[in-house]
Amino acid sequence: MCLFVRRWLTRRAADDDAMSLRRVNVAILVLLAVAFLIIVQRNLLNLNDFLRSENPDAVPGMILPFESEFSPELRPDLVRTGEKIPVVITAAEERLGAVVAAMNSVYHNSKANIVFNIVTMNDTVDHLKVWMTQLNNVKHKIIIFEPQLLNGKITKNPQKLDSVKPLTFARFYMPAFIPDAEKAIYLDDDIIVQVNMFAGDIQELFDTSLKSGHAAAFSDDCDSASAKGIVRGAGNQNNYIGFLDFKKEAIKKLGMRANTCSFNPGVIVANLTEWKRQNITNQLEHWMELNAQEDLYSKTLAESITTPPLLIVFYKHHSSIDPMWHVRHLGATGAGNRYSPQFVKAAKLLHWNGHYKPWSRTSSFTEVWDKWYIQDPMRKFHPVRKHAGDK
Repeated sequence: MCLFVRRWLTRRAADDDAMSLRRVNVAILVLLAVAFLIIVQRNLLNLNDFLRSENPDAVPGMILPFESEFSPELRPDLVRTGEKIPVVITAAEERLGAVVAAMNSVYHNSKANIVFNIVTMNDTVDHLKVWMTQLNNVKHKIIIFEPQLLNGKITKNPQKLDSVKPLTFARFYMPAFIPDAEKAIYLDDDIIVQVNMFAGDIQELFDTSLKSGHAAAFSDDCDSASAKGIVRGAGNQNNYIGFLDFKKEAIKKLGMRANTCSFNPGVIVANLTEWKRQNITNQLEHWMELNAQEDLYSKTLAESITTPPLLIVFYKHHSSIDPMWHVRHLGATGAGNRYSPQFVKAAKLLHWNGHYKPWSRTSSFTEVWDKWYIQDPMRKFHPVRKHAGDK
């Protein structure tokens, strides 16, 4: 009996020793794993610092692979992958708040891999770079527009010269700005994209199907949702005769119908491969030069000096954009009365073309624009708003 007890106690002690040894081994493995993870983390941080030091001239706004800080207001999609969507937009010094709000709305209502190509003047670059630091994670590059491109292509009439803004012609030169892109979107700066139950991701606009041989898609003025509510009160600004002087011989020779529906070039989906194949830029420049010599544009033309050459070059040779992707004329007189809040809410892209901009005192639906405006860190741009005592 004593021998049995002694053997049992010996076996129990051996089991306890084995259990203790296993526990020690597990503890050692855990400690080794923790040490390994700490080493990996430090190496990644060091690599991130190395990348920063090795790429001081990297494209502004490009995201480094291990960057992980982002504003708590933004969705945590640090690195967006997939097909790049090039978006061309201009940034004039006096309208920088507009382009920032536009990009903010486009980016944060999309999951797409968007790259903004911001065309601006040389003296605006520093201000733009500072403001872009407020747009976390937004991929972009800044392109300097050279006004010399327009020599001989715009009027020298001193009465009309003030209304000519060089950046408005940037859309004509998209293939030069992004030579490797096959397709791109151009957006005016006075737009907002909003997500709703009907969608609103810029990917949908980018996926607009263009017919074979068409270099661009626009939203037509006559049959668009916005035209039915607004353009009827805008004279002939919804057809070709509102933009071109059909009494001029050069226009007559084209054989275009004066009552052809016009389109608005504030939103363009461009097939840049086809654009280059057809030498669209050269064609546009030809008509700009001819207008500078012969004054071919309509005398009633307001500020849309970029529209007439586009209408000529793309006469009955362009595709169409979904009207809800370009609900415009929000900057026209009476827009607040002609558009219902429900219609504005359902729109995917809103465009304040016209005299009244959403950063000014007299515009309609400024509350929609205000959602996406980011204050100027340099405090140069200030939206004008009505106060309680204003009439």
